[in-house]
This record gives sequence, structure tokens and C-alpha cells, in this order.
Amino acid sequence: MRKLINHWDDYVKKINTFKLDESKKIKLKDVKLCAPIVGPKKIFAIGLNYSDHIIEMAIDKPKQQLWFSKQINTINGPFDVVKIPSVSSKTDYEVELVAIIGRLGKHIKLDEAHKYVFGYCIGNDVSVRDWQMKTSQWMLGKSFDTHAPLGPFITTSDEIGDPHRLGIRSFVNGEMRQNSNTRHLIFNIWQQISYLSKVVTLEPGDLIFTGTPGGVGYAMDPPKYIKDGDIVSCEIDEIGKIENLFKNEDLK
Repeated sequence: MRKLINHWDDYVKKINTFKLDESKKIKLKDVKLCAPIVGPKKIFAIGLNYSDHIIEMAIDKPKQQLWFSKQINTINGPFDVVKIPSVSSKTDYEVELVAIIGRLGKHIKLDEAHKYVFGYCIGNDVSVRDWQMKTSQWMLGKSFDTHAPLGPFITTSDEIGDPHRLGIRSFVNGEMRQNSNTRHLIFNIWQQISYLSKVVTLEPGDLIFTGTPGGVGYAMDPPKYIKDGDIVSCEIDEIGKIENLFKNEDLK
């Protein structure tokens, strides 16, 4: 996929010359969709970045962007099983718009940040809350195996246009839990890209989880964590849906 991203302009020229043969169409239900990005070099995620999430957490609006990393072992398919770790009973969901970097960049200017996005997909920043909160560093609680389902595919940036106007929702067993819009981002996607690039050289295929809205299980009274057999669906307008069955980790 990184090769495709690197040479996208060339591929698009070829694709535009193709003639669609209706008889050779493949139905989506007849294929298995895998994660659209496998083995990214970097996975960044920003915390506390929706105004409605700040309200439900009863905390002050952050003055600085709060960043952490997820590890590549978290990458999972859009309809694959997510493992509930045996070491915790506090697994939670977080629907997020994920930006996929399309160009090498460092010290990216704010007004040019949009040029560095190849496309977008849906991500679930699955979080193990007790491990997340053990220390001020969230990385371990965000990095359990299978805890970053992505998909259902990449929608290129030209198809999305402005990403700050998209409805974003999550459901647990059909019950809506999160229902917001990307216009409620505190730090928008261009600010995120520009800020990260002051420190890190961004590369094609890098993933940026741009924040989750209010409605997470952790913030409910009492909290509603994910249980064995639960199905979590995440939707974003103009991109689609991912849906994952959560199963207890098999220790055998």
C-alpha cells in the first residue's frame, strides 16, 4: 500500500484509462476486507480532542495537543475479531476518523497540511482503561493486540474534500453510544499534522487517529465496558462502516 501511495498520481492516470467490464464486477460480500494499511511505520493518536468528550469527562479543554502512540500489533481488519485481554475487564471503544499521510513532510505549514493527506478511513481506538490510567503514559493501554481495527477501505482525500463536517457514530450491539461530527474537533486535522511534523518526519502510510467524541463507555455512570460477544460498529459519513466482534482472549 505504501508503494501505491508513493506513486498514486501515476496509478490514477492508468486507472482513468480503464473501461469497467460490468460482467467482471466482484460483490463486496464475496471478498474479505483486510486492514487497508498493514505495518505502518507510525501510528499517532490524539487524546481529549472533541468538545463533547471534554464535557463528559468533566475536564478543562486542553491547551496543548495530547499525543500518544499505538503499536503496529494493534492493526486489525474492519470486520475481524477483536481480543478482550485476560488481564483486564475494562476494554472500551473509541470511534475515530483516521488520516493517512500521503507525502514525506517535516515542518509542514498549517495552510499546506491538507496536501499531505492521502485519504481517510474509520478506526476504533480500542482502549484498556485500567492499563491506560496506570501512569500518565497511555501507550500500553492503547496497544493490546488487535486493538486498532481499520477500514472498511481508504477513501481518498479528493473524495472527502473538507473532513471537518462528517458525522461520526459508534454502536454496541445496535445501541448508539457515540453520535457527533468532526466539526467538534478541538484541534483540527491540519493543526494536528502541522504540529506533529515539527517533531517527526511524516511518511506515506503513517496513521493519525484524530480523536474520539463523547459517549465512551468509561465516562458512563456506571461505566459500560465491552464484554465477550459484544459487536461494536463504527460509522463515518462518506466513508462507511466497520464492525467487529469482541471475544475473550484465548490463552491456550
